[in-house]
Amino acid sequence: MKITIVLGAFLPVPPIMGGAVEKVWFMLAQEFARRGHEVVQVSRSTPSFPREQILESVQHLRVRGFDTPRSLIWLKILDFAYSVNAMLILPKSDVVVTNTFWLPILLRNSKRGRVYVHVARYPKWQMPFYKRAARLQAPSRAVAQAIVKEAPQLERKVSVIPYPAPRSIARTEPPPITEREKTILFVGRVHPEKGVHLLVNCFAGNARAAFADWKLMIVGPAEKQFGGAGESYLASLKASAEEVKDRVIFAGPIFDPVLLEQNFRDARLFVYPSLADRGESFGLAPLEAMAHGCGVLVSNLDCFQDFIRDGESGFVFDHRLKSPVEALREKIQNVIVDQALLSRVAEAGYRESANYSVPRVADQFLHDFSLVMAQSDAAGTNR
Repeated sequence: MKITIVLGAFLPVPPIMGGAVEKVWFMLAQEFARRGHEVVQVSRSTPSFPREQILESVQHLRVRGFDTPRSLIWLKILDFAYSVNAMLILPKSDVVVTNTFWLPILLRNSKRGRVYVHVARYPKWQMPFYKRAARLQAPSRAVAQAIVKEAPQLERKVSVIPYPAPRSIARTEPPPITEREKTILFVGRVHPEKGVHLLVNCFAGNARAAFADWKLMIVGPAEKQFGGAGESYLASLKASAEEVKDRVIFAGPIFDPVLLEQNFRDARLFVYPSLADRGESFGLAPLEAMAHGCGVLVSNLDCFQDFIRDGESGFVFDHRLKSPVEALREKIQNVIVDQALLSRVAEAGYRESANYSVPRVADQFLHDFSLVMAQSDAAGTNR
């Protein structure tokens, strides 16, 4: 099978600047190639990588991209320019996977391959414009339902395939909870929609009581070019943590996969208090934490329900309550005082993450690609 994967205009691949979508499709492309498929991956160019390169049998083609702009309108303009340039170098394939905004529209009458749209975020009115696409693939049931709500006539084209959990670099069993440091970890963009302020305020407000011998580590970019909220938000977080600053660590972004994995394996509890009801589409970071044996606590977003069940494979707090900080504080306290519960749930989460291994998720994608090809052939079209 010939598979072309076109990633977005704003982050390079390999994912040296982060990005869940970039990380996922970089892994999947290599898995497809390992199975003998012909894979081309198109991504943003960067001085760090040549314009053309073969990595793990995957052909990488790179075109000019951009830093993420502040304006949504400008973002769409830059995405259009990138999509046009990407379209000009696309080889003929059986399937063209893309998560760009404009490419599914530009390719609607193309002979480059069946257009397979990876809907990486909640749809925002654009789904009806993708009616010529062969597939609209969502990473969670919540996103799939949003697609159908926006474009009910396209329901038959919607499929749900989750993100895979990154492979362990250590290739050893993660250490048990009781052998880890008493660390609460957050990994993600330092932005209000991720609820980082809830976590910092929760920890700082009770640091001398329940969290007296714990530390909090915040890993992720605050810079706007990487999706963070900027220096003013980071400064407000540091001000909130001033009285316990010796136990609140703002580590910044960690793009080195070895170092990032070690942070997951060192922590006892991973907290992801996202408030992005219409922005969070799956939750790769919590799944990654589960795959490293870390206990996971998340907000009550629909997208997390596919793989996190409260008190079973993870923990959930209700971020929609009048006082979400208090709700989060109470939940964390209940979890960390009961180490038997934390250990049991972390072990169950680790077992659950095995269902999201790269090979298993690759199986689902390859099966879906085959369905798309068979359906379009039966309909007498190559789209």
